[in-house]
Amino acid sequence: MFSHKYFGKELGHLIGGKSVPPHSDQMMPSFNPATGEVLAYIPEGTAEDVNLAVAAARKAFEGPWSEWLPWERHRLFMRIYEVIEQNFDELAYLTTLDIGTPITKTLGMKQYALKAITYFATQTTNIGGQTLPNNIGTGVMTMTVKAPVGVIGGILPWNVPLVGLWWLLGGTLATGCTIVLKPAEYATMTILRLVELLYEAGLPEGVVNVVAGRGGVVGQALAEHNDVDRVVFTGSVQAGRKVIMASASNVKRVQVELGGKSPDIVFADAPMELAVPGAAMAVYNNCGQVCTAGTRLFVERKAHNEFVDKLVKFSRQMRIGPGIAHDTDMGPLISQGQLDRVMSYVDGAAPEGATLVTGGKRLGGDLSQGYFVEPTIFCDVRPEMTIAREEIFGPVISVIPFDTEEEALRLANETEYGLGGAVWTQDLSKAMRMINRVKAGTFWVNCYDWMDAGVGMNGYKLSGYGGKGGPTHMDNFLYQKSVYINHTYSGDVPPVGAGLRA
Repeated sequence: MFSHKYFGKELGHLIGGKSVPPHSDQMMPSFNPATGEVLAYIPEGTAEDVNLAVAAARKAFEGPWSEWLPWERHRLFMRIYEVIEQNFDELAYLTTLDIGTPITKTLGMKQYALKAITYFATQTTNIGGQTLPNNIGTGVMTMTVKAPVGVIGGILPWNVPLVGLWWLLGGTLATGCTIVLKPAEYATMTILRLVELLYEAGLPEGVVNVVAGRGGVVGQALAEHNDVDRVVFTGSVQAGRKVIMASASNVKRVQVELGGKSPDIVFADAPMELAVPGAAMAVYNNCGQVCTAGTRLFVERKAHNEFVDKLVKFSRQMRIGPGIAHDTDMGPLISQGQLDRVMSYVDGAAPEGATLVTGGKRLGGDLSQGYFVEPTIFCDVRPEMTIAREEIFGPVISVIPFDTEEEALRLANETEYGLGGAVWTQDLSKAMRMINRVKAGTFWVNCYDWMDAGVGMNGYKLSGYGGKGGPTHMDNFLYQKSVYINHTYSGDVPPVGAGLRA
């Protein structure tokens, strides 16, 4: 059985490279969602803790870290690569016990993490501006340069700590920014341990800080803080709106990734050997607790019955159990509260006219102490039903039939969200039409939820703004200066403002 130095302990924040006791003596339990047992106790951070962490981050940003050259930051990434590679199994098991994701999945995140570290390492030496022509005079040189924006506030979700963290750490370390992280209450241990490993790799004091606690306190304090230059939030639409409003205190930069209700479109000509497991795991992955989950499954009517039969068969073969078991396909939901939420949607679907074809029950027996629910499929779902409109964040699929390509597009776009989407077809022209017309920031063809740091992901509509990863990712951590250089030192210099319109 996996054990860890954190288990049974009261943990502290990680500020200035050291474990720091919380300003308040209030602690909250961190539960194993598979058993309901307490793993450790997490500090309930306060605004005072945030002030201390932001001050440490600002000191590091203005101090020696600001003098690190690109090649030195690149070398740090390479040391981080080695440390994370050597300790990834520990992080994977800790994450599995912390949030319930099957160990085969968390161990499988190793390659993603290492590839992300490698990608962001390359970006350290890939930051530059431009020399630009001007209409002022031959004695003037004009150009742009890019500089780190400063202290970042990162408010993290609990569902994918081993993956989601690198979107923030990569940009922060590559550009020379510093950061204060607020982990989710349910996934604090993974973040604390991972940041400890960064310091073991040689990270300077104060560059990355962690303040644990509740979103309404720590997250709010970060979003409001006048010495935080940029805030990044992943979570619900309701909480995202509060972050956006709080950011107005100093008009800080904001990036938000919010909810999703992604359309997954299956045409009759789809490669069924890919589409059936692909559509299933687009929802069952991480027990449906993924923002991009393809919970609105649109199936062309002439393939509907066959596809649903195969989907039900696949669902019933899923092995449900504690994530720590290597034969588990789907683990528990994160908490009792999330279980209650998911079951409220399941229980409310039939009264609205949906037909339950498989699943729909909380698991008992040996699993009764955990937060387990069966993989669930509803048919006869209409677009206006609650389960087809609202984000459930659980393993619940709503199957909606369609007859034509135009109908599929209309149904796919009838949502206030726009995070992800997918199409399954062997017709390339049809796939391209879907890519161009489905309103989503990230889109997959004959696959689902594939992700690469060098390509990234984006949101649209209520799903947020400010993409993660890809060629423009570093710009989120930089600001641009326009520079004018008088290199003649002669009396021929135009008067101030000469280049401006009258």
